[in-house]
Amino acid sequence: MTDTRPADTSNPFTPPATAALRAGAGWGWILAYGILSALLGILAFLAPFSATLAATIGAGVMLVVAGGFSLAAGLFGRGHEGRVYSLALGALSLVVGLVTVFRPLTGAISLTLLIAAWLGARGVIELVLGSRYRSRRGWMLAMGVLNVVLAALIVWTVPFSALTLPGYILGLSFLFGGAAAIGAALHHRKGASAFALPG
Repeated sequence: MTDTRPADTSNPFTPPATAALRAGAGWGWILAYGILSALLGILAFLAPFSATLAATIGAGVMLVVAGGFSLAAGLFGRGHEGRVYSLALGALSLVVGLVTVFRPLTGAISLTLLIAAWLGARGVIELVLGSRYRSRRGWMLAMGVLNVVLAALIVWTVPFSALTLPGYILGLSFLFGGAAAIGAALHHRKGASAFALPG
């Protein structure tokens, strides 16, 4: 049986089915995902405490699952050098995961303090490097001061900050991810590749 579909003359190595996919097929699904993600981000901003609990419990579940697999690798994967490491990592992940799931507020405080530590360390690095820069010195020093102040503010407001900060971070992630997906869907609708950056 002869294939009567028109070939893609722009690239002789591109099958017709691939060319059809590039013409905007499936853009509606990408748009729906983007809208849903953006809505979840907005909801996280409106209810940061609930989003914090959801994010913390979700992280705890992932730690429990990862710990279970790591323990299984250590118990049943005999004869490999990393067996002790797998067992230790699995036990640690399992304990931390279970504590996070059953005591999410404790997990949220730990997560928030880690974020504060990261911001503080980043701010110190930016201040040290900024003092040595010749160009963009002001921007680097300003970012360093801002990150150090944010870290101190988070630590100063614990546990209140722990009840909302992870939720706001989750909201930002969903909101920006949704906006990017919506833009990609509209761009893909015009015929661009679904994974191409708008030019």
